[in-house]
Formats: sequence, structure tokens, C-alpha cells
Amino acid sequence: MTVAAPTEAGVFYGTRTLKQEVKADGAALEGVVRDEPAKQRRGLMVDVARKHYTAGWIEDRIRELGDLKFNELGLHFSDDQGFRIESDSHPEIVSGDHLTKAQVRKIVELAESRHITVAPEIDSPGHLGAVIAAHPELQLRNVNGAAVRGAVDIANPESAEIVDDLLKEYAGLFPGGQWHLGADEYQALVVSDPEASFPGLAAAARKKYGAGATVEDLTTGWLNDRAATVRALDRTPRAWNDGFFRDGSVQAAKDIEVAYWTGKEIGARQPAEYLREGREVINYNDEFLYYVLGEPLTFVYPTGERIYEQWTPLVLRGNTPSRSATTARYWADPSPSGATFPGRRPRTRSRPGYGCRWRRPSRSSGIRASRHSRGRSSRLWRTNWTDRPAPGPGARC
Repeated sequence: MTVAAPTEAGVFYGTRTLKQEVKADGAALEGVVRDEPAKQRRGLMVDVARKHYTAGWIEDRIRELGDLKFNELGLHFSDDQGFRIESDSHPEIVSGDHLTKAQVRKIVELAESRHITVAPEIDSPGHLGAVIAAHPELQLRNVNGAAVRGAVDIANPESAEIVDDLLKEYAGLFPGGQWHLGADEYQALVVSDPEASFPGLAAAARKKYGAGATVEDLTTGWLNDRAATVRALDRTPRAWNDGFFRDGSVQAAKDIEVAYWTGKEIGARQPAEYLREGREVINYNDEFLYYVLGEPLTFVYPTGERIYEQWTPLVLRGNTPSRSATTARYWADPSPSGATFPGRRPRTRSRPGYGCRWRRPSRSSGIRASRHSRGRSSRLWRTNWTDRPAPGPGARC
């Protein structure tokens, strides 16, 4: 039996195809299979901030992802409910339940052995409640002096300093080329008149960007500054789609990838807009791919059947395919990592798959991702089988 591919990753994926077939049918009979990734980015994102997950639990998910030929694991480890990785620069912000740096290194090493990149996320300027708990002087307040939950005051230079300290500190812990900056749900922008509600932010925007600048412009400037921080560390920046704004005097840097998860935000934009701007767009469709414990708001648990029957990587928002995505750099071209080996034609029953999925745990206990991810990678992988003459009696290859 031979497994061959242009890259080491391709050989690994070939062994996973063989393992799946042997596990399903008990043997791999003579034949040739040529398979390759249908989509370049195949990932799972886990929210370890709202709920602590042990290193062992995360390592188990990595082993499963490797068998499914996924190649990215996102770790959202900072939010209002907790900051979950040991910090040397700001130990005061770290939650009691957290991962040590030694544990994270083992997680990253295991992921690398499965050709999986770990993409970290420190969300800002919103979702920083754990940081604010240790530094209340950074919390954003409105015109009436009321504190805004989870939001730092981006007019205060110390807010940028602490976030940049953390971005720089963890760059050495996560050697992969991706960094998620968050940028979603900044509460200064969900009010009817941000300039009136937050005059300090409005004044800072005009001072930095000119007389017509807005709080939205200042927020985009914050994102660009954080992108510059990780770019200097040789990382590609990424942000949630509701952190990008239309028609502002300040625009998000072109190399910031769009993590498209929703179309419900104020001023919501269709995925095609980002694609026309030439941006990389990654599918995090919350209609199909979010598993939110307790099913709060309008979230419902996804099922493999619904994902397979109704979702494809072209469905970025709601349940409608984005046709323009087929000609843009969305999901990019498959990497040359297919594999060839003698094997048995798979059974005709198809198996569903998905792209990136977000686990936003709440108070409930964790539920294994494998129940929904195992066997669902056919949406993201292309496999062609060619039979050869059957081997002689009793033969296996």
C-alpha cells in the first residue's frame, strides 16, 4: 500500500482517509483514491473564555479534528466571563480556572503534529470584561457616567497599551500565522447617537482624524492599530464582520480577514461587499455553525443532518448561497495536498461536513464537539475513487 502526496500534510490526510475507510468497513480493498481539500480553511473555534475547558478536553478535540482533516483550531480565550491563559505581563487579569503556558505549548505541539494551526483570539475593544475587572479605570462610560459592560475606553492610551502587551506576549506562544482581533459588538456603537452618548470618544476621533470623524472611525482606527501590532509579529489579522463599517472616513486595512458570522448587526453588510473589496472572507455562519449552550436568544443547536441538507460553504449569511463568492478569494483555492493509495470504494451513504464552528459556552456543561463534527467533512473535502481488479482470495492491501 502506498500513500503519496506533494506535501507532508497531504500524506497525513491520505492516512486519515485510509483510517476512515478501515474503521468504517474493517478493510481497504484494492483500488485507487485521489482526494484533496475542497476548501483551504477547515476549522473549529472553541470559546474557552466563557467556560473553562481543560487541556485534555482540547487535546481530544484536536485528535478528532486531525482525523477529519481539519487544519485550524481557534481559541477565544478572553471575554467578559474570563481570561483563560496564564500571563506574565498582566497576571492580575487571569481567571482562577485557566490554562498554563506549558499546557498551551503542548496543545500547539499536538495540533502541529496533525497539521492544525491554532489561531488565538483576544477580542477588543469590546468583550474585555475580565481585563476591566482588574483595571476598572479603563472601562468606557457614557455621557451620564454609566459604565458600559465589557467595553474599554479607546480614547484612553492605557487601553491600547494593555491589549498590545497581551498580543505581543502571546505571539511567542502561538507560532501560527493567524491572529483573531475580535472587534465585534463594541457597545459604543449600538446606541442611536454614539457621538452624543460618548462625547469623549467623539472628541478623540476629531482630534485624531479630523473635524468630520466619528466614533465609528475611532473604532476602526483601534482595529487598524491592533492589526499593525500583530502584523509586525508576522501574523495575518482577522476580525468579526460587524467590526467593519461602510462609508467611514477611516477604513479597515485591506489585509484584515473577515470572519463572517452574522448579518443582524446595525448597518449589516452582505458578504459580497467584503468580497468586492478584495478581502478574504471566512465562513462562520451562525445560522448553522454555532453551538451555543442553553440556546439563548435565537440560537438553536445545529444538527449534522441540517448542516448537510441545507448548508454549503457558499452559504455565509442565513441560508442563502452567496453566488459571488465563487469568483472571489473566499475560502481560497485548495492547497496541493491530495493523496493516492490503493483502497476500497466508500459506501454510497454520504456524510455531511462543515467549515468553522463557534462554541459559545454559557453556564451549562460542555457537550462534545465530536457528536456534530465526526464524519461531516465531505462538504470540505473532495474524494474520487477508482476501482482496480479485485485481489485474489483472502488478499488485503
